[in-house]
Amino acid sequence: QVQLVESGGRWMQAGGSLRLSCVASGGTFSSYVMGWFRQAPGKEREFVAGIRSGGNTYYADSVKGRFTISRDSAKNTAYLQMNGLKPEDTAVYYCAADRNLLRFGIRVQASDYDYWGPGTQVTVSS
Repeated sequence: QVQLVESGGRWMQAGGSLRLSCVASGGTFSSYVMGWFRQAPGKEREFVAGIRSGGNTYYADSVKGRFTISRDSAKNTAYLQMNGLKPEDTAVYYCAADRNLLRFGIRVQASDYDYWGPGTQVTVSS
């Protein structure tokens, strides 16, 4: 059973930077597409960024140029570096893993991901 655990979320002032981490255990991390999603109160969960095992990345337009996703297979960890934070970035951030058995690219629908962490809260104050 794959387990994902996020950390790093906290309260921040607008313009600040934060790095989220997601540690995976119990699976073959190096083969998964890893994704970050977020969910704000009253809104649906939305895709933020994804990274393939080979390092290819894809970002939502809302975070492109501000956020950077990365992974370290030696540590079974995915990261989300968030710079230039805005109040609209306030949400619970979730790490997710896609087994990608059919070798699709980075998918943006939450339903395509197989494993999820419990989430970490990021609050950005203006």
